Amino acid sequence: MSVITRSALEASPLADLHTIASELGIDGYRRLRKADLVDRIIVQQGGEEAVEAAAVNGDASADATEAPKRRSRGGRSSRSRRKDADEDVIATEDEVVEEEIAAEEAAEVELDIDVEPVGDSDVETEAEAQERPKRRSRGGRGGRDRDRGGDRERGGDRNGDRDRDRDERDARPAEREDRVIEGTVELLPNGSGFVRLTPPEPSDDDVYVSAAQVRRCELVSGDKVGGPVREPRRSERYPSLIRIDTINGRPADEVAEGTHFDDLPCTLPTERLALGSEDATLKAIEWLTPIGKGSRVAIVGEAHAGKSEALKRLAGALRGVEGLEVHVVLAAVRPEECAEWRAGEIEPVASLSLGASPDAAGQAVERAVDTAKRITARGGDVVVLIDGLDAVPPHAARRALAAARNVVDGGSLTIVATATAPVGGETTIIALDRTLTRTGRFPALDLVASGTLRPELLVGDAGADAIAQARAQALGA
Repeated sequence: MSVITRSALEASPLADLHTIASELGIDGYRRLRKADLVDRIIVQQGGEEAVEAAAVNGDASADATEAPKRRSRGGRSSRSRRKDADEDVIATEDEVVEEEIAAEEAAEVELDIDVEPVGDSDVETEAEAQERPKRRSRGGRGGRDRDRGGDRERGGDRNGDRDRDRDERDARPAEREDRVIEGTVELLPNGSGFVRLTPPEPSDDDVYVSAAQVRRCELVSGDKVGGPVREPRRSERYPSLIRIDTINGRPADEVAEGTHFDDLPCTLPTERLALGSEDATLKAIEWLTPIGKGSRVAIVGEAHAGKSEALKRLAGALRGVEGLEVHVVLAAVRPEECAEWRAGEIEPVASLSLGASPDAAGQAVERAVDTAKRITARGGDVVVLIDGLDAVPPHAARRALAAARNVVDGGSLTIVATATAPVGGETTIIALDRTLTRTGRFPALDLVASGTLRPELLVGDAGADAIAQARAQALGA
């Protein structure tokens, strides 16, 4: 390794001296001041200048090495020794900081050359550039802090703009909290929804409604709600509804604090659902196993008895009944049937194939029934058609059927579900005969196993007698 002269070492940054000392294997070089470190490097190289320096100075490196030992033999306290060591470390840190600052200045100069200044506040005058190193050299670490403060001042306009923008964004919701909107609710499958300001088409001005607000106010699709909104936050796209003040023109508190659905007084169905179809199966269902508003209906039969097909035809007939909402839930059907339903006139509110888990099927049914409950509680008439009740856990299946009722002086909720066998508590059972279905003899209705509770309430006494006679003939045959 070539010998480096003293002048070259003294002109080198402290970081470079540390690198040289590390390569030469000098112990404790980080604790030495720059002058002492230069002497140690020269001595370690073994040059003539090092020999002369060692002869004149009495081997400065040895003195530096032995200094701690002489201090330990002296009478100075350990506190003084610690203070000297701290001062040495601080002095070394100051020199390192000065070198880092010099490197940062060089980088800043290059950046100023490459980047075109945006405004007057970003341009540093020549006088400031000359004055800045002087301020630093006088201040040590304090000068560094002052210079960083100067950098902050030079970037203050940009930071101030960002702060002002952030303050304006934060203040915007508070300023616009009084902006009240009114629109139509459209619920999403996850329980939340939007208030459509220009229904039925969505727009960027639509307002988001959380699932908690939907549950608390028992909102359903089609409700007209009003209330104040806040503007979207940084990670949001749509404004959000702060609270719901009105529902369908009535105060939200008055609607939300109404009687619980399960506590609403109900009675047996008294109004028959007129299907008005020429289909043989539907005509038999309408007159021999009549369905009323608020009925609990089970379409039962063995596999391939035609339960799903009967439910599909029933949905088409009910769709034409004025003032009646029809919701379809496919809890567990063949994938091909899912596609057929989607391509039809009624879009299912939930569509699960055979591979879905029982819990998923149960949740889909419960969500649809909960929505229908809210509509019924406000005086609406709803029919929920469920295909594949066997895939739902037994307790969920019973709870779904139990929700059907005819509210006194109110709305009605009718549940029609397919199953292999009756669940229990049905007011109407439609039993299909697989033999009749496979041989193409329609209506494929098993009159003996089918029936309606208190049919006279729906078709009158004469109609009830006709149903009994038809059943007796089928039994005798």
